[in-house]
Amino acid sequence: MSVDLSMPVLVVDDYNTMVRIIRNLLRQVGFSNIDDASDGTAALKRLSERSYGLVISDWNMEPMTGFELLKEMRADPRLAQVPFIMITAESKTENVVAAKMAGVSNYIVKPFNAATLKSKIDAIFVDEPTCAA
Repeated sequence: MSVDLSMPVLVVDDYNTMVRIIRNLLRQVGFSNIDDASDGTAALKRLSERSYGLVISDWNMEPMTGFELLKEMRADPRLAQVPFIMITAESKTENVVAAKMAGVSNYIVKPFNAATLKSKIDAIFVDEPTCAA
């Protein structure tokens, strides 16, 4: 199954420069329907207002971290199935394991480029079941 490049994507990061970088990388990959939020709390508000096909979130944010956002989303039946990519500067094994156990769809360590982002997104959507015509 190919990725629907028209689906809405929510980018969550408290650092405006990183939001711009991720937006630009998403555009390079082919996405155009991109919103952003400055932390987990703002992201939950956005998620209550609109359906997103993908959430890409930084781990380290205040007041609500990306990890806390992930746990909130997985606990909410309306949001539990939304694909979630965690981005972090730290590649600590315990963080990766914690994110996987909390239900993260994929994980990216900074710095990264458009090809890495595309491969992480493709890996999520290739696993989805397809319907026969």
